Amino acid sequence: MARVWREYLSPQKGALFTSMLCAALVGLATAGVLLMLKPGVELLFGETGPATTNVPSIIAENPLLMVPLIIVIMGFIRLGAQLGQVTLVNRIGHQLVGHIQSQLFANLIRADLARLQKAHSGQYLSSVLFDAGLMREATTNGVVNYTQHGLTVIYTLIAMAFIDWKMTLGVLIIGPIIGQVLSGYMKRTKKAAKGAMEETSSLSSAIMESLDGVKIVKIAHQESFEEGRVNDVIARRQKHIIKGANARASAAPVTEALTTVLIALVIAYAGWRSGLGEMTVGGFTAFLALLGSAAQSLRQLASLQTIMSEGMTAAQRLFAVLDIQPDIKDAPGVVALPRDFKTIRFEDVGFEYAPDMPTLTGINFTAEAGRSIALVGPSGSGKSTLLNLLPRFFDVTRGHIRFDGEDQKSFTLKSLRENIALVTQDPFLFDDTIAVNIAYGNPNADPAAIEKAARDAAAHEFIMDLPEGYNTRVGEAGSRLSGGQKQRIAIARAFLKDAPLLLLDEATSALDTQSEARVQEALERLMAGRTTFMIAHRLSTIRHADEILVLDKGRIVERGTHDGLITSGGLYADLARQQFDMPHNSPQMASGVAS
Repeated sequence: MARVWREYLSPQKGALFTSMLCAALVGLATAGVLLMLKPGVELLFGETGPATTNVPSIIAENPLLMVPLIIVIMGFIRLGAQLGQVTLVNRIGHQLVGHIQSQLFANLIRADLARLQKAHSGQYLSSVLFDAGLMREATTNGVVNYTQHGLTVIYTLIAMAFIDWKMTLGVLIIGPIIGQVLSGYMKRTKKAAKGAMEETSSLSSAIMESLDGVKIVKIAHQESFEEGRVNDVIARRQKHIIKGANARASAAPVTEALTTVLIALVIAYAGWRSGLGEMTVGGFTAFLALLGSAAQSLRQLASLQTIMSEGMTAAQRLFAVLDIQPDIKDAPGVVALPRDFKTIRFEDVGFEYAPDMPTLTGINFTAEAGRSIALVGPSGSGKSTLLNLLPRFFDVTRGHIRFDGEDQKSFTLKSLRENIALVTQDPFLFDDTIAVNIAYGNPNADPAAIEKAARDAAAHEFIMDLPEGYNTRVGEAGSRLSGGQKQRIAIARAFLKDAPLLLLDEATSALDTQSEARVQEALERLMAGRTTFMIAHRLSTIRHADEILVLDKGRIVERGTHDGLITSGGLYADLARQQFDMPHNSPQMASGVAS
């Protein structure tokens, strides 16, 4: 709660204190209305005279007018305070949720890739949408309503003591019992809330995974299996939710039952006091009404206790996410990477995703500016990992990557990534227009620059055939475009960025022959004059690379040109033979024509 106050509520402390003042006024007006019952009953029904009633003379002399008038005035004061409280609480609460959601997204989008890959995106979605709402209920509605009902109980007890302090003292005896009951329900609610939150994350993950892989689900005719998998998660989640709901629902009635017993005891005690002439009907009526109001507020407090418990459990989960800081960040004293660097050198580079499980070992090579380096090897040999080290998606665990002799970590992340363009096998497009997707990262790009990039990427022609040209929306992840069209838009994005270092991660492997030819032509134009690292399974796309590095089990096992590696008869030659189905000693293999 201290952290919630410090980070989220203190900037709105004026509105929060005003809402709590309104809550206090609601409680005060409620007690005041009920307190008026004693003189009202006594005066209006002639039980006592004006001289013996402890009220101002203007009320005692005109009870028929003044008592109802005061009750109405207090009622409208209570109404105004309630409206003010609700308005302020809603504003504070929804601003708090928006602030938390913004913080969560900012934290996630800046997180290291390693961290993001450890959890399903559905878990992050659950935190952003579900946990933040629970926290809002606890920290705004919960706090303010807790104040209102807590003060109502206090005010009514003071009013009850004003009427009969002995009977009020008896009422207070049951307080610790009610507190113990509420504590038990809070523990049950907290446990159920924690389980429900975990299963909500699992549910979000299961639904998103099934929808993301819907083609695989349908082709395998596994709709029933996925339905059952999701239903299992729903059932586990419902189990926790029902436990929490039962705890919340039971707390108030149990509290109410205890206060009913208390009211029965008060009636018996009041009857006995009345027989002794120590209590009037007006006093008893007002006392009972005040006790009923206190009981109702206790009932609300019982419900609020469980809401507060759920909210604080959600806050713990949210803060656990917010407190994780990225490991990959700028060190003190870093400078901007110059655009005109001359060399990139890997010095004994090693990397492992988990301890004692190396993915790359002893990587040594130098890439000259403007030259192309191709990475080839069996699946799992470490090609994509090596590529991911250049923009520091991951940091090397051993060795160094140097730009013109300076360690990669001595440059700002911003300048490093500004100097790198990336085209992947399955390019991601945002559900926006083609123009926005091409200009992503270049918001100030003018239409002429966007069109030139599209022409260079051989995309302008098909774009102009679309209904709205460059203003055509591409759909979720580019679903309204073909694979070749998406790839050319991604290449246009790289053209517009005009970075000196280009990373191509199997940029043509998922395309048909005709699309591949168009995309390959565009890539060759894009590569001109740029330092290029490219991964390709199709050896025909890398035959003109200045140097080919052949990786196997995380090590460079061969290096050279296409023709030289074919002639040497090593792993690269084996890959070429398998790909082109040629005998080992064929003339084509020997001459490198296999490409």
